[in-house]
Amino acid sequence: MVKIRVLFIFEMLGKPAEHLTNSLEKMIDQLGVNKGLEVVRKIVHEPKLVDDKSEAKSKIEELEREQFIKQGLYSTFSEVEIVTEDLNLVMAIVLNMLPAHVEILEPTELVLTNSNMSGLMSELTVKMHKYDEVTKVLMLEKEHLIAKLKQAEEKINNFEGEVKGEKVKEKVVEKVEEKVEDKNESIEKPVEGDNTEKVNEVDIGVEGEKDK
Repeated sequence: MVKIRVLFIFEMLGKPAEHLTNSLEKMIDQLGVNKGLEVVRKIVHEPKLVDDKSEAKSKIEELEREQFIKQGLYSTFSEVEIVTEDLNLVMAIVLNMLPAHVEILEPTELVLTNSNMSGLMSELTVKMHKYDEVTKVLMLEKEHLIAKLKQAEEKINNFEGEVKGEKVKEKVVEKVEEKVEDKNESIEKPVEGDNTEKVNEVDIGVEGEKDK
């Protein structure tokens, strides 16, 4: 069997810095446990605080970097070189551990048999099915959340309409009460002039006629 030498680069982001280093060391140790695989070289670089000196390739990367800076995150990476005779194992590492970079150093040419190709395609198919399942679940959850948000928006709009209606009613009632109070005040106002004396004079005159 032909020995395959592969270089993997694994990146990690988080905090504290010591946690990143320990996590990468554990991941490399787990990688070396695989049968038929030998870790011949590994370098774990010191974590560095994310800053704004690095150039972003896209707007999304720029926004992500701004968030990383705000959160005070560290970034680091490790270089791991392995030797194996199983190409399927290399594919499994790529699909399951998701390295940032993969480079086959040796040999310069590979001859694939039907069995090897079938194994690679099967591994890829299984992983893609898992991704597809996760994607479908997320899409259903997204649609459910959107429906809930629309219902909540309708309830808020209806509530605001009811509140506005109540305020209008209160203003109408206030206006009516003000008008009633104005009328009551005008009725209770005393009539200008000395009407009491005139009434008394009329009464006296009537009484005098009666005496005659």
